[in-house]
Amino acid sequence: MKLQRKNRLRATALGVIAVSSALALTACGSDDNDKGSGATGGTGGKTSAASNIKCDGAKGQLLASGSSAQKNAMDLWVKNYMAACKGVEINYKGSSSGEGIINFNQGTVAFAGSDSALKPEEVANSKKICTGGQGISLPMVGGPIAIGYHLEGVDSLVLDAPTLAKIFKGDIKKWNDEAIAKLNSGAKLPDKAIQPFHRSEDSGTTQNLGKYLGATAKSDWTYAPEKKWPAPGGQAASGSAGVAAQVKQTDGAIGYFELSYATSQSIKTVDINTGAAAPVKATPENASKAIAAAKIKGTGKDLALGLDYATKAEGAYPIVLVTYEIACDKGNKADSLGTVKSFLAYTSGDEGQKILSDAGYAPIPAEINAKVRETVAGLQ
Repeated sequence: MKLQRKNRLRATALGVIAVSSALALTACGSDDNDKGSGATGGTGGKTSAASNIKCDGAKGQLLASGSSAQKNAMDLWVKNYMAACKGVEINYKGSSSGEGIINFNQGTVAFAGSDSALKPEEVANSKKICTGGQGISLPMVGGPIAIGYHLEGVDSLVLDAPTLAKIFKGDIKKWNDEAIAKLNSGAKLPDKAIQPFHRSEDSGTTQNLGKYLGATAKSDWTYAPEKKWPAPGGQAASGSAGVAAQVKQTDGAIGYFELSYATSQSIKTVDINTGAAAPVKATPENASKAIAAAKIKGTGKDLALGLDYATKAEGAYPIVLVTYEIACDKGNKADSLGTVKSFLAYTSGDEGQKILSDAGYAPIPAEINAKVRETVAGLQ
C-alpha cells in the first residue's frame, strides 16, 4: 500500500511539472496586441538543426513596433526565431503603422512594421536616424483586408465598393437597404441599424481600404487615402484587434481588419462584387492573385509596391494590403544590425514565408521577394 501511494504521489508530481511546462510554452507563444512578444531558446551563432534559421550576428534584445495587421504573423516569426537563436529576444509591439514609423524615426526601435510604404517626408525624417542612408520599405507580408460583419441570421453577404463606401460614411443606415438587398437576392435582411467600426489611430489598414474605395467608388468616396479615418460617423476602436472585438460582440456591426483576426474569432466576412463573374471571398489565395500583379514603384533599395485595387480579374480579392518592414539601408546601429539582418532574412526566406498562408496571410510573390532578400543581405 505504501509503495502504491508513493507511486501515485510521484505520478501526480510529474503531471504538475508537465502541465507547468506546457503553460510556460503556451505563454511564450501567446498573442498580446498591447505588449511585445518574446521568449528565448535555441542555438545562437549557428543554423538551428530544427530549421534553416541562421542566427549569425544576432545578439541581445531587438525592439520593433508598428502595424497591428501583421501582428499575428510577427508573433509566429518571433516564436520560431527565438526558439532557434539562444539569447536573442525580439520584442514587437503591435500598435499602428503610424506609431511604428514615428518610433522608427525617433530611433527608439530597430525596425518598424507599416501597412503603407514610407511617404517622402517620412523618408526625409529617417535620414536623421539612418546615418548616411535612409529608411526603406521592404514588403514582407501580404493579405486581404477582410470586411467583417455580425448580423444574426445572415450567414453570407455580398457587397460592392459603392455600397461599402455608403455604409462606412453613413449614407446607408439599415441592413435591409435596397442597395444591399439587390446584391443579396433571396437573403432575409433585417430592419436593423448598421453599426460601422473603424480604427481610432493612424493606420495603414485604413489607408489601404481608402485606396480601394477611392479607386472603385470615386463618386461615393471622395476622401484622400490617409492613415487617419476620414469619414464622419461610425465608432472607433484601437487596432485591428479592437475593431474585430467590437464587430464580434455587436449585432449589426461591420468593420475592417486583417483576415487572421476574422479567422481566429470566427467572424463572418463579406464577399466582394468586383464586376467579375462571381463575388470574391477574402482568402490568402485570392489576395495573392491581386498582389501578384503589383509592380515595384520604389527607387533604389526601396521596394514599395503599386497595387491594382480596381482589378476585375477572376478570383482576385481587391481589398489587399502589403505590410512592410521599415529599416535603414545604411546607418543601422551596430549593436542591432546583425539581429535585424538575421531576423529579416528569416522572415523573407522560404521558411518564414511558408507559414504565412496557414495564418491567413499571403506570401510575397517570389520575384519581388527575391529582391527583398537581396536588399536585407546588403543592409549596413
